[in-house]
Amino acid sequence: MNFTTKRAMAITPFYMLFEFFLLKYIFLLVGGIDTGYILILTLFIGLIHFVPLYFESKKSRVITRFFSTLDGLCMWASVMFLIDIVFIYILGRFVVLPFEIILILLLIVPLLGIYNYWKAHNLVVNEKTIELGNLERDINIAHLSDVHFGLIRHKKIIEDIADKLNGLDCELAIISGDLTDGTSVVEPDDLMAFCNVGMPIVFTPGNHDFYLEIDDVMEACRKAGIIVLDNESMEFAGLNIHGLSYSFDDRSKPKLDESLIRQNKVNILNYHVPYYWDDFSAMGFDVQLSGHTHGGQFYPAVWFGNLMFKYNKGLFKNDLGRYIHVTTGVGSMGTPMRWGTDSEIVVLKLKKV
Repeated sequence: MNFTTKRAMAITPFYMLFEFFLLKYIFLLVGGIDTGYILILTLFIGLIHFVPLYFESKKSRVITRFFSTLDGLCMWASVMFLIDIVFIYILGRFVVLPFEIILILLLIVPLLGIYNYWKAHNLVVNEKTIELGNLERDINIAHLSDVHFGLIRHKKIIEDIADKLNGLDCELAIISGDLTDGTSVVEPDDLMAFCNVGMPIVFTPGNHDFYLEIDDVMEACRKAGIIVLDNESMEFAGLNIHGLSYSFDDRSKPKLDESLIRQNKVNILNYHVPYYWDDFSAMGFDVQLSGHTHGGQFYPAVWFGNLMFKYNKGLFKNDLGRYIHVTTGVGSMGTPMRWGTDSEIVVLKLKKV
Protein backbone atom coordinates (compact mmCIF):
# COMPACT_ATOMS: atom_id res chain seq x y z
CA MET A 1 0.00 0.00 0.00
CA ASN A 2 1.44 3.37 -1.03
CA PHE A 3 2.14 6.36 1.20
CA THR A 4 -0.89 8.38 0.08
CA THR A 5 -3.36 5.53 0.72
CA LYS A 6 -1.85 4.75 4.12
CA ARG A 7 -2.10 8.39 5.12
CA ALA A 8 -5.73 8.58 3.98
CA MET A 9 -6.65 5.41 5.89
CA ALA A 10 -4.98 6.71 9.05
CA ILE A 11 -6.97 9.94 9.13
CA THR A 12 -10.28 8.51 7.87
CA PRO A 13 -11.70 7.57 11.33
CA PHE A 14 -11.03 11.09 12.63
CA TYR A 15 -12.37 12.61 9.41
CA MET A 16 -15.58 10.57 9.72
CA LEU A 17 -16.03 11.61 13.35
CA PHE A 18 -15.67 15.25 12.33
CA GLU A 19 -18.12 14.80 9.45
CA PHE A 20 -20.72 13.11 11.66
CA PHE A 21 -20.93 15.99 14.14
CA LEU A 22 -20.68 18.62 11.40
CA LEU A 23 -23.57 17.06 9.47
CA LYS A 24 -25.61 16.61 12.63
CA TYR A 25 -25.29 20.29 13.51
CA ILE A 26 -26.04 21.47 9.97
CA PHE A 27 -29.21 19.39 9.80
CA LEU A 28 -30.25 20.63 13.24
CA LEU A 29 -30.12 24.17 11.87
CA VAL A 30 -32.65 23.26 9.16
CA GLY A 31 -34.96 21.08 11.25
CA GLY A 32 -33.03 17.89 11.98
CA ILE A 33 -32.78 14.42 10.44
CA ASP A 34 -32.68 10.87 11.75
CA THR A 35 -29.22 9.94 13.10
CA GLY A 36 -29.24 6.73 11.06
CA TYR A 37 -29.20 8.70 7.81
CA ILE A 38 -26.32 10.79 9.09
CA LEU A 39 -24.39 7.60 9.92
CA ILE A 40 -24.97 6.24 6.41
CA LEU A 41 -23.83 9.51 4.85
CA THR A 42 -20.77 9.60 7.12
CA LEU A 43 -19.84 6.02 6.15
CA PHE A 44 -20.14 6.92 2.46
CA ILE A 45 -17.90 9.97 2.93
CA GLY A 46 -15.33 7.85 4.76
CA LEU A 47 -15.29 5.18 2.05
CA ILE A 48 -14.79 7.60 -0.83
CA HIS A 49 -11.94 9.19 1.10
CA PHE A 50 -9.56 6.24 0.76
CA VAL A 51 -11.08 3.43 -1.35
CA PRO A 52 -10.51 5.20 -4.73
CA LEU A 53 -6.87 5.81 -3.74
CA TYR A 54 -6.30 2.09 -3.26
CA PHE A 55 -7.65 1.12 -6.69
CA GLU A 56 -6.04 4.06 -8.52
CA SER A 57 -2.58 2.92 -7.39
CA LYS A 58 -3.15 -0.21 -9.50
CA LYS A 59 -5.06 1.12 -12.49
CA SER A 60 -6.73 4.45 -13.21
CA ARG A 61 -10.48 4.36 -13.82
CA VAL A 62 -13.12 7.00 -14.52
CA ILE A 63 -15.34 5.81 -11.65
CA THR A 64 -12.61 6.01 -9.00
CA ARG A 65 -11.53 9.43 -10.24
CA PHE A 66 -15.16 10.58 -10.03
CA PHE A 67 -15.54 9.47 -6.42
CA SER A 68 -12.20 10.99 -5.48
CA THR A 69 -13.28 14.31 -6.99
CA LEU A 70 -16.50 14.05 -5.00
CA ASP A 71 -14.40 13.46 -1.87
CA GLY A 72 -12.34 16.56 -2.65
CA LEU A 73 -15.51 18.63 -2.97
CA CYS A 74 -16.79 17.24 0.34
CA MET A 75 -13.56 18.16 2.13
CA TRP A 76 -13.69 21.73 0.85
CA ALA A 77 -17.39 22.07 1.68
CA SER A 78 -16.77 20.72 5.18
CA VAL A 79 -14.21 23.43 5.90
CA MET A 80 -16.51 26.12 4.56
CA PHE A 81 -19.58 24.82 6.42
CA LEU A 82 -17.57 24.67 9.64
CA ILE A 83 -16.65 28.34 9.27
CA ASP A 84 -20.24 29.10 8.31
CA ILE A 85 -21.86 27.45 11.33
CA VAL A 86 -19.31 28.98 13.71
CA PHE A 87 -20.29 32.37 12.29
CA ILE A 88 -24.00 31.51 12.65
CA TYR A 89 -23.45 30.38 16.24
CA ILE A 90 -21.57 33.55 17.23
CA LEU A 91 -24.11 35.78 15.48
CA GLY A 92 -26.92 33.89 17.18
CA ARG A 93 -25.50 34.76 20.58
CA PHE A 94 -26.36 38.42 19.95
CA VAL A 95 -29.48 38.34 17.76
CA VAL A 96 -32.26 35.91 16.98
CA LEU A 97 -31.68 34.66 13.44
CA PRO A 98 -34.79 33.87 11.39
CA PHE A 99 -34.81 30.51 9.62
CA GLU A 100 -34.60 32.26 6.25
CA ILE A 101 -31.37 34.03 7.24
CA ILE A 102 -29.81 30.77 8.45
CA LEU A 103 -30.77 29.13 5.15
CA ILE A 104 -29.24 31.96 3.14
CA LEU A 105 -26.01 31.76 5.15
CA LEU A 106 -25.82 28.01 4.52
CA LEU A 107 -26.53 28.44 0.80
CA ILE A 108 -23.49 30.72 0.51
CA VAL A 109 -21.26 27.64 0.64
CA PRO A 110 -22.56 25.85 -2.50
CA LEU A 111 -22.70 29.16 -4.38
CA LEU A 112 -19.12 29.90 -3.36
CA GLY A 113 -18.27 26.35 -4.38
CA ILE A 114 -19.29 27.01 -7.99
CA TYR A 115 -16.89 29.94 -8.17
CA ASN A 116 -14.09 27.98 -6.44
CA TYR A 117 -14.45 25.05 -8.84
CA TRP A 118 -14.40 27.35 -11.89
CA LYS A 119 -11.39 29.22 -10.51
CA ALA A 120 -9.43 25.97 -10.07
CA HIS A 121 -10.09 24.93 -13.66
CA ASN A 122 -9.53 28.32 -15.29
CA LEU A 123 -5.85 28.23 -16.30
CA VAL A 124 -4.50 31.77 -16.69
CA VAL A 125 -1.22 33.25 -17.85
CA ASN A 126 0.47 35.81 -15.63
CA GLU A 127 3.59 37.78 -16.51
CA LYS A 128 6.52 38.98 -14.40
CA THR A 129 9.76 40.73 -15.33
CA ILE A 130 13.20 39.80 -14.02
CA GLU A 131 16.10 42.17 -14.73
CA LEU A 132 19.56 40.61 -14.89
CA GLY A 133 22.91 42.06 -15.85
CA ASN A 134 24.60 38.88 -17.07
CA LEU A 135 22.05 37.81 -19.67
CA GLU A 136 23.28 37.19 -23.20
CA ARG A 137 19.91 38.45 -24.50
CA ASP A 138 16.30 38.86 -23.44
CA ILE A 139 14.46 35.57 -23.11
CA ASN A 140 10.99 34.50 -22.00
CA ILE A 141 10.52 31.40 -19.83
CA ALA A 142 7.23 29.73 -18.94
CA HIS A 143 7.31 28.74 -15.27
CA LEU A 144 4.77 26.30 -13.88
CA SER A 145 4.54 23.87 -11.01
CA ASP A 146 2.22 21.56 -9.07
CA VAL A 147 0.29 20.15 -12.00
CA HIS A 148 -0.82 17.29 -9.73
CA PHE A 149 -1.77 14.89 -12.49
CA GLY A 150 -3.64 12.17 -10.64
CA LEU A 151 -7.04 11.20 -9.33
CA ILE A 152 -8.70 14.61 -9.40
CA ARG A 153 -6.94 16.23 -12.38
CA HIS A 154 -6.06 13.70 -15.08
CA LYS A 155 -5.18 13.86 -18.79
CA LYS A 156 -7.35 16.91 -19.43
CA ILE A 157 -5.05 19.10 -17.36
CA ILE A 158 -2.03 17.95 -19.39
CA GLU A 159 -3.84 18.81 -22.62
CA ASP A 160 -4.87 22.22 -21.27
CA ILE A 161 -1.28 23.04 -20.29
CA ALA A 162 0.06 21.94 -23.67
CA ASP A 163 -2.47 24.13 -25.49
CA LYS A 164 -1.64 27.10 -23.27
CA LEU A 165 2.12 26.70 -23.71
CA ASN A 166 1.77 26.64 -27.48
CA GLY A 167 0.10 30.04 -27.34
CA LEU A 168 2.95 31.68 -25.43
CA ASP A 169 5.90 33.67 -26.75
CA CYS A 170 8.43 31.62 -24.77
CA GLU A 171 11.55 29.64 -25.64
CA LEU A 172 11.57 27.27 -22.67
CA ALA A 173 9.15 25.87 -20.07
CA ILE A 174 10.31 24.87 -16.58
CA ILE A 175 8.19 22.72 -14.25
CA SER A 176 9.18 23.00 -10.59
CA GLY A 177 8.01 19.65 -9.27
CA ASP A 178 4.78 17.81 -8.49
CA LEU A 179 3.99 17.13 -12.11
CA THR A 180 2.15 14.11 -10.72
CA ASP A 181 0.10 13.79 -7.57
CA GLY A 182 0.97 10.33 -6.26
CA THR A 183 -2.72 9.43 -6.11
CA SER A 184 -2.99 7.66 -9.46
CA VAL A 185 -0.74 5.27 -11.34
CA VAL A 186 1.21 6.99 -14.12
CA GLU A 187 1.11 5.17 -17.47
CA PRO A 188 3.82 5.70 -20.13
CA ASP A 189 1.44 7.60 -22.45
CA ASP A 190 -0.20 9.84 -19.84
CA LEU A 191 1.94 12.91 -20.61
CA MET A 192 2.06 12.54 -24.39
CA ALA A 193 0.19 15.81 -24.99
CA PHE A 194 3.47 17.56 -24.12
CA CYS A 195 4.99 16.11 -27.31
CA ASN A 196 3.04 18.73 -29.25
CA VAL A 197 4.52 21.68 -27.35
CA GLY A 198 6.82 23.76 -29.53
CA MET A 199 9.47 24.46 -26.89
CA PRO A 200 11.71 22.36 -24.64
CA ILE A 201 10.17 21.43 -21.29
CA VAL A 202 12.39 20.97 -18.23
CA PHE A 203 11.16 19.16 -15.12
CA THR A 204 12.62 18.47 -11.67
CA PRO A 205 10.73 16.14 -9.29
CA GLY A 206 8.91 17.37 -6.18
CA ASN A 207 7.64 15.46 -3.18
CA HIS A 208 4.41 14.15 -4.73
CA ASP A 209 6.27 12.71 -7.70
CA PHE A 210 7.81 10.14 -5.36
CA TYR A 211 4.58 9.02 -3.63
CA LEU A 212 3.93 6.14 -6.03
CA GLU A 213 6.65 5.08 -8.49
CA ILE A 214 9.12 7.79 -9.48
CA ASP A 215 10.40 5.48 -12.24
CA ASP A 216 6.95 5.55 -13.86
CA VAL A 217 6.96 9.35 -13.76
CA MET A 218 10.43 9.44 -15.32
CA GLU A 219 9.43 7.02 -18.07
CA ALA A 220 6.32 9.05 -18.94
CA CYS A 221 8.45 12.21 -19.05
CA ARG A 222 11.05 10.66 -21.33
CA LYS A 223 8.36 9.34 -23.68
CA ALA A 224 6.80 12.82 -23.84
CA GLY A 225 10.18 14.42 -24.61
CA ILE A 226 10.46 16.22 -21.27
CA ILE A 227 14.00 16.99 -20.08
CA VAL A 228 14.34 15.69 -16.51
CA LEU A 229 16.95 17.45 -14.37
CA ASP A 230 17.29 15.13 -11.39
CA ASN A 231 20.17 16.80 -9.53
CA GLU A 232 21.63 17.65 -12.93
CA SER A 233 22.41 20.78 -14.94
CA MET A 234 21.94 21.95 -18.50
CA GLU A 235 22.72 25.07 -20.50
CA PHE A 236 20.22 26.85 -22.70
CA ALA A 237 20.63 30.21 -24.46
CA GLY A 238 23.18 31.48 -21.95
CA LEU A 239 21.27 30.08 -18.97
CA ASN A 240 22.77 27.52 -16.61
CA ILE A 241 19.85 25.57 -15.17
CA HIS A 242 20.27 23.16 -12.27
CA GLY A 243 17.44 20.91 -11.11
CA LEU A 244 17.56 20.04 -7.42
CA SER A 245 15.20 17.16 -6.65
CA TYR A 246 13.15 16.90 -3.48
CA SER A 247 14.84 14.48 -1.07
CA PHE A 248 13.04 12.01 1.15
CA ASP A 249 16.22 10.38 2.38
CA ASP A 250 17.74 13.56 3.78
CA ARG A 251 15.24 16.16 4.96
CA SER A 252 18.00 18.50 6.11
CA LYS A 253 19.36 21.36 4.03
CA PRO A 254 20.26 20.17 0.50
CA LYS A 255 23.97 20.21 -0.24
CA LEU A 256 25.04 22.28 -3.24
CA ASP A 257 28.42 23.82 -3.94
CA GLU A 258 29.89 26.63 -6.02
CA SER A 259 31.09 24.23 -8.71
CA LEU A 260 27.53 24.29 -10.09
CA ILE A 261 27.75 28.03 -10.77
CA ARG A 262 28.80 29.09 -14.26
CA GLN A 263 30.45 32.47 -14.48
CA ASN A 264 29.15 34.96 -17.08
CA LYS A 265 25.87 33.04 -17.28
CA VAL A 266 22.54 33.39 -15.56
CA ASN A 267 22.35 30.58 -13.00
CA ILE A 268 18.85 29.24 -12.39
CA LEU A 269 17.94 26.76 -9.67
CA ASN A 270 14.80 24.70 -10.21
CA TYR A 271 13.77 23.50 -6.74
CA HIS A 272 10.25 22.47 -5.78
CA VAL A 273 10.10 24.04 -2.32
CA PRO A 274 10.78 27.76 -1.68
CA TYR A 275 13.43 27.07 0.96
CA TYR A 276 17.08 28.10 1.44
CA TRP A 277 16.89 30.97 -1.05
CA ASP A 278 19.22 33.16 0.99
CA ASP A 279 21.89 30.45 0.94
CA PHE A 280 21.40 29.54 -2.72
CA SER A 281 21.47 33.22 -3.66
CA ALA A 282 24.70 33.80 -1.74
CA MET A 283 26.17 30.79 -3.52
CA GLY A 284 25.59 32.49 -6.87
CA PHE A 285 22.20 31.37 -8.18
CA ASP A 286 20.56 34.37 -9.84
CA VAL A 287 17.05 32.94 -9.90
CA GLN A 288 15.31 30.21 -7.89
CA LEU A 289 12.12 28.74 -9.35
CA SER A 290 9.80 27.05 -6.86
CA GLY A 291 6.19 26.05 -6.18
CA HIS A 292 4.82 23.65 -3.54
CA THR A 293 2.78 26.18 -1.53
CA HIS A 294 -0.11 26.62 -4.02
CA GLY A 295 -0.22 30.10 -2.47
CA GLY A 296 -2.57 28.52 0.08
CA GLN A 297 -4.92 27.51 -2.78
CA PHE A 298 -8.11 28.88 -1.19
CA TYR A 299 -9.22 31.06 1.70
CA PRO A 300 -8.72 30.81 4.64
CA ALA A 301 -5.71 28.59 3.87
CA VAL A 302 -4.17 31.48 1.91
CA TRP A 303 -3.71 33.39 5.18
CA PHE A 304 -2.09 30.38 6.86
CA GLY A 305 0.19 29.98 3.82
CA ASN A 306 1.39 33.54 4.25
CA LEU A 307 2.24 32.75 7.87
CA MET A 308 3.85 29.36 7.23
CA PHE A 309 5.99 30.25 4.22
CA LYS A 310 8.30 33.23 4.05
CA TYR A 311 7.87 33.13 0.28
CA ASN A 312 4.34 31.87 -0.25
CA LYS A 313 3.65 33.18 -3.74
CA GLY A 314 5.00 35.76 -6.17
CA LEU A 315 8.33 37.25 -7.19
CA PHE A 316 10.87 38.42 -4.61
CA LYS A 317 14.20 40.23 -5.05
CA ASN A 318 16.95 40.50 -2.43
CA ASP A 319 19.76 43.01 -1.81
CA LEU A 320 22.09 41.01 -4.08
CA GLY A 321 19.76 41.64 -7.02
CA ARG A 322 18.76 37.97 -7.15
CA TYR A 323 15.26 36.53 -7.37
CA ILE A 324 12.99 33.76 -6.20
CA HIS A 325 9.73 33.10 -7.99
CA VAL A 326 7.08 30.98 -6.27
CA THR A 327 4.17 30.06 -8.50
CA THR A 328 0.75 29.18 -7.13
CA GLY A 329 0.71 26.15 -9.42
CA VAL A 330 -1.52 24.78 -12.14
CA GLY A 331 -3.41 21.95 -10.46
CA SER A 332 -4.84 21.52 -7.01
CA MET A 333 -4.05 19.35 -4.03
CA GLY A 334 -6.75 17.32 -2.31
CA THR A 335 -9.70 19.37 -3.49
CA PRO A 336 -10.33 20.89 -6.96
CA MET A 337 -11.04 24.33 -5.54
CA ARG A 338 -9.31 27.74 -5.62
CA TRP A 339 -10.17 31.06 -4.06
CA GLY A 340 -7.73 33.94 -3.87
CA THR A 341 -5.11 32.21 -6.01
CA ASP A 342 -4.74 31.48 -9.71
CA SER A 343 -4.27 28.25 -11.57
CA GLU A 344 -1.39 29.76 -13.45
CA ILE A 345 1.44 29.54 -15.91
CA VAL A 346 3.79 32.46 -15.38
CA VAL A 347 5.75 34.00 -18.24
CA LEU A 348 9.03 35.19 -16.73
CA LYS A 349 10.45 37.89 -18.94
CA LEU A 350 14.20 37.88 -18.35
CA LYS A 351 15.48 41.31 -19.40
CA LYS A 352 19.12 42.29 -19.89
CA VAL A 353 20.11 45.47 -18.04
